[in-house]
This record gives sequence, structure tokens and C-alpha cells, in this order.
Amino acid sequence: MQLAAASAPLEAILAWRDLYRQEMNCQIIHDSIHARPGWSREYMLHVGETPVGYGSVAIGGPWKNEPAIYEFYVLPQFRSRLFDLFLAFVAAAQAQKIETQSNDPLLTNMLHAFAKNVASESILFHDRSPPLSPRRTPASAPPPSSISRTFPSPISLLMESSNTTTLPQAKAASSHYNRPYGDIYMEVGETFRRRGLGSFLVQELKRVCYVQGSIPSARCHPNNIASRATLQKAGFVPCGHILTATLPA
Repeated sequence: MQLAAASAPLEAILAWRDLYRQEMNCQIIHDSIHARPGWSREYMLHVGETPVGYGSVAIGGPWKNEPAIYEFYVLPQFRSRLFDLFLAFVAAAQAQKIETQSNDPLLTNMLHAFAKNVASESILFHDRSPPLSPRRTPASAPPPSSISRTFPSPISLLMESSNTTTLPQAKAASSHYNRPYGDIYMEVGETFRRRGLGSFLVQELKRVCYVQGSIPSARCHPNNIASRATLQKAGFVPCGHILTATLPA
């Protein structure tokens, strides 16, 4: 039977995306791209006349000049045709890159089979320990006069010392991933680093994420050793990488 990939509206793949989310059962880094007008192009995959899956290409934002395949899903009963379906998708999409998370088994396998120049853009982390009480502030930190927060989404925290000097700011944008997963982002001012403030703030963000019904997740650049250590100290464990690679012309 002939294999094909044809352009489709977002509405046509929504049910298929639910199957994809269920099978992934983790945070999906690029989940929000679909909902951004002009950022994604969708394709239905067919074996003969039968729809068997879908593929998505990022075409907006940072991918405007280098369209990248970022989702690829095929029903389990048709996965004996995975490689041929992917090649049909690539031919129709004319994408230049693949960008996927390594805990997505289908697209990661296609990346290693067909792409080159594979690189890790970020390390992905999931939480594997309960958050500490917010009262457990680092002993070396100046006493905070306030910790303000706004939630349910997004969450932002700002610590200030008693002399009104701004300490680190931490944010969690829980809308970036598929619900209920939330994306924790934390930044500490250079003057206040190496005092345990980063780990404390990550713990507090985790706590508030759980209160609002979210599951905290995080990521950092592979070379950012300080962030890696902070996330691990706060109970996060590496669970994958965001991989990028180029497709042959």
C-alpha cells in the first residue's frame, strides 16, 4: 500500500495528540507550539486510505528559518512501517532539522536513523523527592522580609532582604508543558550565589506547583554545572535530553 503524508489542520490531529500524550506519560517540552498561531504545520500520515498517525513541524519563533520536525506519532499496529512513514513525512514537510526529547522513543529513533550532527540542547529533569518546608531557608542567606507569589499560573517568587535589597527571582511557567506538568525556571543574582538560595527557591517553587495541582519539571544547558547541581540538590533527577539534528538535503 502507498504511504503518504498530507498537510492537515490542527483540529484533525487533536485526537491523535491525546494518544501521543498518553503514551509519552511525561512532560512534553514543545506541547504549547501547536496552540501558537503560525508556529506549527501539521501532517496526517496514511497507509493507503487509512490514517495511521501524524507529524508536526515547527515553523515559527526560533524555527522560522530552519523548520524542524518535533512530533511524530504512529499507531502501534502500523509501526512495522515506521521508517517508510517517516521518510514520506520528511518528503512532504521539507523540514531541515529534527528537535525532540530523548524520552520520545519514536522520534528519537528516527533522529538517529536519518539525521546527522546530533547535539544536546538541554538536560531534562523530573522531580523525585518531596519539597522541603518553605521555613527551611539557607543559614547563610540574609533574612528575607517577604516571599511574594502569584498563582495558579504562572508562578513567580521574589525574595527581598530586610534592607529592601533584591535577592534572587524565581519563576515557574506551568503553561509551557502539557498539563499537569510545569516548567520551573530559577535565576539567582550573581552577588547572592553560592549561599543555597537557588536550591531553596526551587524547593519553594516545587511546593507551590504541587499546591496548584502541577507536577514540577525543569531543564538546563548541559554545560551549566551550577544549575545541574542546584536542581539535583532540590530533588530533580535527569530523565532525558532535548536533541537537535540536521536532516540531509
